[in-house]
Amino acid sequence: MFEMTTTLIGGLGIFLLGMKYMSQGLQSIAGASLKRLIGAVTNNRLLATVVGFLVTVLVQSSSVTTVMTVGFVNGGLMSLTQAIGVIMGANVGTTVTGWILVLKIGKYGLPMLGIAAFVYLFSKNERLRYVALAIMGVGMVFFGLQLMKESCKFIHEMPEFRQWFLHFQADTFLGVFQCMLVGCILTVLVQSSSATLGITISLASSGLIPFETAAALVLGENIGTTVTALLASIGTTTNARRAAYFHFLFNIGGVLWISTIFFWYVKFIPWLIDVDVTKEVVVNGEVTFPETVKAIAATHSVFNILNTLVFLPFAGNIATLLTKIVRDKPQEISHLTSLDIRILETPVLAIEQSRGEVLKMGRLCDEMVQILKRILSQDTPDPLEVEVLFQHEEELDRMQDEITSYITHLLAMDLSQEVISQGRCQLRMADEYESISDYLQRIAKFRLKLKKQGRSFDESHNDSLLEVLAMVEHQLHQVTEAYQHENRDIVDSTVHSGNEIKNKVKSLSKEHLDYLSEEKVDPYINVSYTSTLNAMRRVRDHIINLAEAMAGEK
Repeated sequence: MFEMTTTLIGGLGIFLLGMKYMSQGLQSIAGASLKRLIGAVTNNRLLATVVGFLVTVLVQSSSVTTVMTVGFVNGGLMSLTQAIGVIMGANVGTTVTGWILVLKIGKYGLPMLGIAAFVYLFSKNERLRYVALAIMGVGMVFFGLQLMKESCKFIHEMPEFRQWFLHFQADTFLGVFQCMLVGCILTVLVQSSSATLGITISLASSGLIPFETAAALVLGENIGTTVTALLASIGTTTNARRAAYFHFLFNIGGVLWISTIFFWYVKFIPWLIDVDVTKEVVVNGEVTFPETVKAIAATHSVFNILNTLVFLPFAGNIATLLTKIVRDKPQEISHLTSLDIRILETPVLAIEQSRGEVLKMGRLCDEMVQILKRILSQDTPDPLEVEVLFQHEEELDRMQDEITSYITHLLAMDLSQEVISQGRCQLRMADEYESISDYLQRIAKFRLKLKKQGRSFDESHNDSLLEVLAMVEHQLHQVTEAYQHENRDIVDSTVHSGNEIKNKVKSLSKEHLDYLSEEKVDPYINVSYTSTLNAMRRVRDHIINLAEAMAGEK
């Protein structure tokens, strides 16, 4: 009994860890592909479904894809219709795992794990290490499955356990629903439909449960896997909750209509793939049912494909229905950024999300410079524009806090060197943009203070400040655009324009000193002018830092 329990738990643990490593390795290898796939999602529901399928095949987890999709919708980066397509594709994509488990390479799991582990530990080539990690995960999946099958052999030899399993027979509608409930609860507990599928395959291939019972368990597992997305939707926007609810409706709706034709369905599947689920094969004195394993994988695939074909034409209608049923919350509060910790499960996409937020900071700084130009050009600054400028500065402060927290969480994970480098670059850039906003606000305060005292610059001094500000604006815009288009060869031109600004500030400072020796200048005017020039020079320094941070991102 003890040996059976420990073997089953150990096998399940190794299986789950293998799925995690396989997913992590595949994500790192296919990083660029994942970015392109998510970027390809449009309102074309068929294309969105294909993307959902491919992403799930790459990350080997429909839960990760679905939770990630909920995160995208929560951040306003994906519409509900797009999310519905991706979720349907994810359900089809997860069935690939079943077919991987059909492969008769269980005995090779341990050698695969061992060889891949040596490559992972001792190779210095990062890409090769992640390929080895993925293979190591595959090896652990098969080794874990083999251990679970061995534990089922112990169960097979115990009459009391065999008698207990006879209670779970899908030979009546009540029995079918009981088996589905067991499959659902097991998936909720383990938090992985792939793991419960592995357990189901182990039980069926050992002859402990017939194919019909296994098919009912698989249907229940499809309901259980929706709980992950429902939990992920807690505390999200209304649209994100709608996406999670669709995942639940899609799976439970499919299970309900398939269950009405269940007894025909379990006869159709073996006929479709031409297998005999009752065929026994004796290997080393052990009775196995290898054809049943194929039938279980086919049951999982056909169910999700049929369900997708049924729901796909009505995706738009379902989105409309969910919008009517799940009402928007009044004055829904959201973060300033679209960052969502749910997407941290896929670091390659998470770092792309934070990159988008750093770009937003850059554009806000661009806007602040434009507003500041108008404030300096007016005798009486527009109070509304002043308020907007101050609001932007506060937003940039809070955005930096959110980005810093998000990337700090991300960098605590096991990441590729490329993602680590990008994360560090983004942390520095967020800090530089926030510093730029501080100095821009400071310049505005200098002008407002003068206005409050009833003082102002003469035309010559004001024009010279506007000239420097225009140079700073060009330099800042140039760097932000370069970051958007991933042009890292920007340092030389930024330093060149920075030198021009520096020389201009020096020249104006000298002219101002000469002017002071010739004319009597109000002390407040003098302090405000020199402080404004110094603030613009500091903005120029931070822009050069931005370019250097980008250049260091490899």
